[in-house]
Amino acid sequence: MSTTNGYEGWCLQDDISQNDPQMYEFIKQEKLRQKQGLEMIASENFTSKAVMQALGSCLTNKYSEGYPGQR
Repeated sequence: MSTTNGYEGWCLQDDISQNDPQMYEFIKQEKLRQKQGLEMIASENFTSKAVMQALGSCLTNKYSEGYPGQR
């Protein structure tokens, strides 16, 4: 696909490790903390891989809040 607007390397295509290295490190640390520790908080749950994939999919590109006609 050819583009003429100069956005070939636009940030929406970057991996989080490239786009925000500090946030990437925070995520890695949190993942390690969850893997190595035992949380005794009833409201804290682990999310399945399928749910994580869905949350990171194109389905999250659009959303709406509120009731129709009152947004």
